[in-house]
Amino acid sequence: MDELRIHPSFEQKVAVPFTAEGVEIFQINLGYRCNLECRHCHVEAGPKRPELMSRPVMEMCLQVLQRHPIPTIDITGGTPEMHPDFPWFLEECAALGRRMLVRTNGVILLESEYAAFLDLYARHRVEVVVSFPHVDLKMTNRQRGEGVYSRLIEAVRMLNERGYGQPDSGLVLNLVHNPSGAYLPGLQNNLENHYRQALKEKHGLVFNQLFCITNMPIGRYLTYLQRTDNYEDYMMALVNAFNPATLESVMCKSTLSVGWDGKLYDCDFNQMLGMTVNHGAPEHIMMFDLAKLGTRRVVTGNHCYAGSSCRGEIA
Repeated sequence: MDELRIHPSFEQKVAVPFTAEGVEIFQINLGYRCNLECRHCHVEAGPKRPELMSRPVMEMCLQVLQRHPIPTIDITGGTPEMHPDFPWFLEECAALGRRMLVRTNGVILLESEYAAFLDLYARHRVEVVVSFPHVDLKMTNRQRGEGVYSRLIEAVRMLNERGYGQPDSGLVLNLVHNPSGAYLPGLQNNLENHYRQALKEKHGLVFNQLFCITNMPIGRYLTYLQRTDNYEDYMMALVNAFNPATLESVMCKSTLSVGWDGKLYDCDFNQMLGMTVNHGAPEHIMMFDLAKLGTRRVVTGNHCYAGSSCRGEIA
């Protein structure tokens, strides 16, 4: 990742190390298996990936949540639905009465084997976060595969029919936009308005919020940047667009990410780079220590120039 010499480096730019301010979000990556192989995927997920969280590690995650009142459970992958123990895990997490969200590619819910999750999510009032790269059919299909756009439209329609995204239903449906090429996303408010209007007028669909994600230059997206000779230009664009104000809301200040093997990370992106928590904080779920993890010094690198990729647009 840092093979390109960046000046100043991220550490030099921020001048002083920054630390976590508690653990408000417990993010659990159930593994890298997915029914899609999207060209932008920083996880490099796919149908043949063998990495799946074991039942003992899932039980350790539940034990941590039972011992500590961490308010938000954030479940991700791959696509979580392909984990064979996910239905059990979802039920156990729901019993804790916390805010719970699941990040999904959406189209998995159209497959008969996984369609039951539509009702399971609604019953437990899970917040559903659907990756929806673009309202343009060609751009979405180019990034995620031929035919994915129409399947996404159908998946969102089925979620809407169960109340998701509807006013006063309490069932939250958020969409995630990310660029399909070697460029940064536009303004989040403008894109949200565009999505809202286009999806409503063309397909009668609704949602709660749109989040714009800056593609992290890791995983398949890094390979794409290098193959198209755009890596250096993209990194320079990140450096030039960086605003230190984004450091006030980066996910690592309040999120702890658990990898499929139980290792702990400051964020999902560090997880993909193998950069576990450090500086005296325990590196595995079996050694969980909320006091140390909640005040840990965050591990950073030049990929952190994408800063607001954690929560939304680069401000």
